[in-house]
Amino acid sequence: MNTNPTTKILATAKALPPHTKTTEEILPVVEAWLAEQPKRFRDKVLRIFKYAQVDRRYSIMDLEDVFTKTSFEEKNKHYAIEMTKLAELALQKALDKAELQPTDIDFIITTSCTGIMIPSVDAFLINSLKMKQDVVRMPITEMGCAAGVSALIYAHDLLKSNPGKRAAIVALESPTSTFQLDDFSMTNMVSAAIFGDGVAATILGPSDDKVLPVIKDTGMYHFFDELHMMGFNLTNGGLQMVLDPSVPEKIQEHFDDILLPFLERNQLEIKDLEHFIFHPGGKKIVKMVEDLLHDMGKNINITKEVLRIYGNMSSATVLYVLEEYLNKEIPAGEKGLMLSFGPGFSAQRVLLEWE
Repeated sequence: MNTNPTTKILATAKALPPHTKTTEEILPVVEAWLAEQPKRFRDKVLRIFKYAQVDRRYSIMDLEDVFTKTSFEEKNKHYAIEMTKLAELALQKALDKAELQPTDIDFIITTSCTGIMIPSVDAFLINSLKMKQDVVRMPITEMGCAAGVSALIYAHDLLKSNPGKRAAIVALESPTSTFQLDDFSMTNMVSAAIFGDGVAATILGPSDDKVLPVIKDTGMYHFFDELHMMGFNLTNGGLQMVLDPSVPEKIQEHFDDILLPFLERNQLEIKDLEHFIFHPGGKKIVKMVEDLLHDMGKNINITKEVLRIYGNMSSATVLYVLEEYLNKEIPAGEKGLMLSFGPGFSAQRVLLEWE
């Protein structure tokens, strides 16, 4: 009998906020919000919303509250209450899928960049789910969209050093809580058009029972002198999005350097990968990656579909994509690549193989 079964990604589950609207339903509200702005600007913003390839998004606030001026304190308080509920729901669903109890978890890693909680949400989960009293906590607050993959990297490293143990990742994000009502910059327009709220939880641990993904290698790639590309400014009104329009082009410039050496050290080429579990940052990044992979007969259709149905939920989004792959029956031996980008500016990579 194998006393140290292979560590695998056992389960992923999501929890969706209670409020949801289609882009079609949001457009009249956006138009009313921009009523005092020049017509040319209004038309441009409405086109951005219409063609962002996001059909629906979810929020912890109803649409009227999103477009009501509130203080940072009020928004953050609402974030803490609602996201804690959703985090508990997502983690319990993931544990149920993995047929585990809260006390089976040895490490809990939480990611969020869209609200501030001290103590962090993991402390609340330890209490509400009655997790073990010596569970190790690791909250990640400042890695933005990359944090979902970053958390998998940290979980992998922790479990490699602690065979037989289990880790839970909970990614909780509410970009609508960061929406700036008085900010008419193009960055605020684009982020409002692509972002939505969501929570996801992923469980890693030992298993010999099912064919599931195993993390074979991990890596980070840091762009020098590109600190301005992505992030938040902390203002009196809350967290103000920073999103440089040249992000897709910058990723394209570095794409070979991000992927090829990482694959080469595993004696692989892109053609050897069957599954691409990419974070859908937005329409332009998705199209750029899709164009690069198309000539090799590869696709990121699931990534595109997650963006369409939910929008970009920052660190949680890539775990929504991962859940779709875990719901498929994938044969042993097939390989996949997880990839996300975030503030820093950096790329996070995880190589998977189903075993």
